[in-house]
Amino acid sequence: MSNRIREEFIQKKEPVRLNKYLSEAGVCSRREADRLIESGKVTVDGETALMGMRVIPGQVVRVGRKVVSRQDEMVVLAVNKPRGIVCTEERREKNNIIRFLNYPIRVTYAGRLDKDSRGLLLMTNNGDIINQMMRASNCHEKEYKVTVDREVTDEFLKHMAEGVPILDTVTRPCRVSRIGKYTFSIILTQGLNRQIRRMCEAFGYEVRDLLRVRVMNIRLGSLPEGEYRELTDRELEELSVLLQDTPRN
Repeated sequence: MSNRIREEFIQKKEPVRLNKYLSEAGVCSRREADRLIESGKVTVDGETALMGMRVIPGQVVRVGRKVVSRQDEMVVLAVNKPRGIVCTEERREKNNIIRFLNYPIRVTYAGRLDKDSRGLLLMTNNGDIINQMMRASNCHEKEYKVTVDREVTDEFLKHMAEGVPILDTVTRPCRVSRIGKYTFSIILTQGLNRQIRRMCEAFGYEVRDLLRVRVMNIRLGSLPEGEYRELTDRELEELSVLLQDTPRN
């Protein structure tokens, strides 16, 4: 990965806020980092950390007794998650994605894919990427291929595209197109819990297979199930532009 592209995401030489440091180290989100700091569980050079403080290269940061450091190299992976693998870091879940991937450095998921679904999952050690991709207001596109138990009709596609009442809200309008008699493509810009399954259930359809094929500019392509690859420099460059162009709260 080129230094130029990596530095678009992360700067390591300047003082950085402690919550950002913890996020970029892959410990947790910035919000969770603030809670850890506030609870007195974080130290810098042996002293209890304060909210809003900055750290500089060479300082020793600990969460509890564990020394935390940002990785020298940013990692962003495209993973083809199989059905049955759970997007969680809970160690008691034997099929969690972290154990399944078994990557040599700590990475975590940028947006979940439910247990019964398969396909493209992005994983990284960069907290900023995770925060930006998971912010609902940013409306990042995610594309799926869906197989259902009944014939896909024009009426069904029309209603799905217009928005569906689920979970005490109405889903955002989306793009939907027929692929085959029982399959269709859908492009969402939000990530409600089991959204596609709930949308289909609202019209009496049951999802038999759900495959995510794209997240923003990253495509699943021919990546074998259960395998992963690093993003190319071109993909990272495009991703950086898309993340910078999205609105922030």
